[in-house]
Amino acid sequence: MYVTILSIMAKAKIIYSCTQCATQFPKWQGQCTDCGAWNTLVEETYAQTNQENPRLSGYAAANDNQVYDLQDIDVSEKTRLSSGVGELDRVLGGGIVQGSAILIGGDPGIGKSTLLLQTMVHLTASEKTLYITGEESLQQVSMRAKRLGLRADGLRLLTETNVEKIIKTAEREKPRIMVVDSIQTIFTDYTNSAPGSVSQVRESAAQLVRFAKQTGTALFLVGHVTKEGALAGPRVLEHMVDCVLYFEGDRNSRYRVIRAVKNRFGAVNELGIFAMTETGLHEVKNPSAIFLSRDAVVTPGNVVMVTWEGTRPILVEVQALVDTCHSDYPRRVTVGFEQKRLTMLLAVLSKHAGISTHDQDVFVNVVGGLEVDETAIDLAVLAAIVSSLRNKPIPRDTVIFGEVGLGGEIRPVQNGQQRLKDAVKHGFKKAIIPKNNAPKNNIAGLEIIAVTNLSEALPLVF
Repeated sequence: MYVTILSIMAKAKIIYSCTQCATQFPKWQGQCTDCGAWNTLVEETYAQTNQENPRLSGYAAANDNQVYDLQDIDVSEKTRLSSGVGELDRVLGGGIVQGSAILIGGDPGIGKSTLLLQTMVHLTASEKTLYITGEESLQQVSMRAKRLGLRADGLRLLTETNVEKIIKTAEREKPRIMVVDSIQTIFTDYTNSAPGSVSQVRESAAQLVRFAKQTGTALFLVGHVTKEGALAGPRVLEHMVDCVLYFEGDRNSRYRVIRAVKNRFGAVNELGIFAMTETGLHEVKNPSAIFLSRDAVVTPGNVVMVTWEGTRPILVEVQALVDTCHSDYPRRVTVGFEQKRLTMLLAVLSKHAGISTHDQDVFVNVVGGLEVDETAIDLAVLAAIVSSLRNKPIPRDTVIFGEVGLGGEIRPVQNGQQRLKDAVKHGFKKAIIPKNNAPKNNIAGLEIIAVTNLSEALPLVF
């Protein structure tokens, strides 16, 4: 007995895995030589007594090694299922694809489990479903359903954290849609590491994804996020799945945004807008309305722009505050906008418009908690900054968009005419846009001012 324990302990060794690419190393080092990331190696216990996991040989559903002609493969829309939530279907590219693996991440309490429970209850009416929870008890899930007023007739629940038992149960239940909440609590017998470690997350996800591909089961995986906002666990987890969704928004606000950052079956950066209420998450049919204040009093530093998210335009309000700096280092603070780009735009403003902010603190905020990462916001940001600096308000019926180049030129953006049409729907009367985005035919009710450079645009804004 004593000799057996010693022999097993001798075969166990420590390895170090990279959280970005999952490469393993025999000892710790500051940089992963495979992906180049720094300080991403974490310690794991590797047991040589474990045999190779037979489930990890691949993810493809077809295992007959037969070669098919591309034109003979059926890609009809029958392979998609409607989730019953229009905004979720939009983010997924039109619905849930059979056999797809979808990873949903977000801060604790943001609404991931609530949305999935609502979706599963709707799908239960027409499809066989299975909800697996590794964090909550069956009673907690049932209490949430009752609190949200959901009729959960037919929804099958399972409390389990062992992936082999989960797959065995799923093979017996044969669900068409399955939820695992969350992947960080699941473990496999083929790895001795603690649940949530790099190897456990990687191996458990691999088994679940393989099961989904082989059986045609749509799989939802709930993932935790780190304090930086990235999905916890190895980066390879995002490569395993077909779709990665992020829940965004302040928990103190009633609005939630779900964004697709990876989607093999639809557009990336697609947004779904929800409102959190006492009865759960509800779709926001007109997202532009929640991002516009429509105050009667016009204040300096506020401007409305049209951003393009996925397949639709959204009107958002950009705020800027410019104040005298009382230190040697002026501050550049942004919320919902890239800080480095603000620094670059301020340099362009000084060089090509003669407006310097070297002794001013500049704050930029995108109202509503939305993050805008497209360059179409450039001209609106600079207009808001000049408005605050000169204490001159911009008319509320004016919408502005356009990319600003380093030479002060105003560059065109994609889908310009669709942005203008959406602005007209919301009652805007004037638009300042890049010259190359000017429509050939006039748009009724909208005065379009096309500009070519920054020095020309700013006088026309006021």
